[in-house]
This record gives sequence, structure tokens and C-alpha cells, in this order.
Amino acid sequence: MRVLVVEDFEVLARTIGTGLRREGMAVDVVLDGLDALEHLAVTRYDVVVLDRDLPGVSGDEVCRRLAAEHSETRILMLTAAGAVEERVDGLGLGADDYLPKPFDFAELVARIRALARRSTPPLAPTLAGADLSLDPARRTASRAGRRLDLSPKEFGVLECLLAADGRVVSSEELLERVWDEAADPFTTAVKTTIRRLRAKLGEPPVIETVREGGYRIGGA
Repeated sequence: MRVLVVEDFEVLARTIGTGLRREGMAVDVVLDGLDALEHLAVTRYDVVVLDRDLPGVSGDEVCRRLAAEHSETRILMLTAAGAVEERVDGLGLGADDYLPKPFDFAELVARIRALARRSTPPLAPTLAGADLSLDPARRTASRAGRRLDLSPKEFGVLECLLAADGRVVSSEELLERVWDEAADPFTTAVKTTIRRLRAKLGEPPVIETVREGGYRIGGA
């Protein structure tokens, strides 16, 4: 899941970003509306966590532009104003959800995940392929009934491969969906994570490498 956090209070922005990464999300953090629009122009995000009161280009304007483009990116608007009128106004701009500050982090995570499910075609509650099973909501994965102890990146890669339903997924796509903009496009992170994931999945091998293509889940 790829998330953009737009919040001008840097300490809060970085804290949210760090917390969401620990939840296994790929997160980019920006501090103003103009930077947010620049990111949105080149990267597809599942969810934007958008502060309403931003310097320069306001959060309201960012929201309006995304709504006008009929973007599939879902918007969770944050604001210090918690009055009903403010929430209604924010939703009227095109936001998909609204969370007043201060908020409970667990609720923020739950709302982001709920919105992310609406940003893509519906998937089965549990993803499966070969003898693998993965539950995105519970963050659990198993092979042939054996629980897998996966890092957030390993879980994210496996989730992408299973969601592809046999389609070949390129290293570039995995890097975009599981990591964030801080990742070096020439890094070996994907290859290293695939190697570690294969070791944890055990025998027989289930992740196939497609020459000059990427990776896919094959038969067990």
C-alpha cells in the first residue's frame, strides 16, 4: 500500500510516516500542498492523509484537484477543527473520510486500510496461491498451514505477488508499491527481499523469476 502524508507540522508528519511504515505501508511525507501536487502528478497513491490547513496551496485545494481528476486515490482529511460543519465541508470538497486532531493512531491506521480497499478493485479477504494464504487485514501469512514470520517488506512483496493472481510483477512495480520514494531505483532491495522471502517459504520453490520480466507465484 502506498500512502502520501501531507502535514505542515513536521514533527507530526514524520511521526505519522514512521508509524505507518511500521504497519507495513510505503509512505512518502511532504510538508505543503504544492509538494503534494507534485508527488501526486508522478506517483499513484492508494491513500493521501491530507491536513486541511497547509501553507501555500491549501489542503482544500489539493482535495478539489484530486476530486476534479476523478482520481482513484482516496483522501483522508486531517484537521484541528472537529465541528460537524467542518467535517461536512471537508467531505463536500471530495474527501473520502475525515479525522479530527488529536486522533488515536490505531484509528488512523484502520481508516487508511479501509480507504485503501476502496482505491483498488475488490480483493478476496484472504489472498491465496499455490499452498500460500495471506490475510491483509490481520497481517498474517502461512504456507501449507504453517505460519510465516515475515518482515513488513517481505509481507508486502508476497501480498503484491499473490494479488497479481499469476501475473508477472516487475521489480520496478514491487519497488513502487512496497517501498517509498527514498528507495534508490538501482537498489538491490527487491532482489534481497525476494531471496529472504524464498528462504522463509521453504521448499519446493513457489516464487518464479521470469527473465527480464520480474516475479510471479507458480505452482507448489
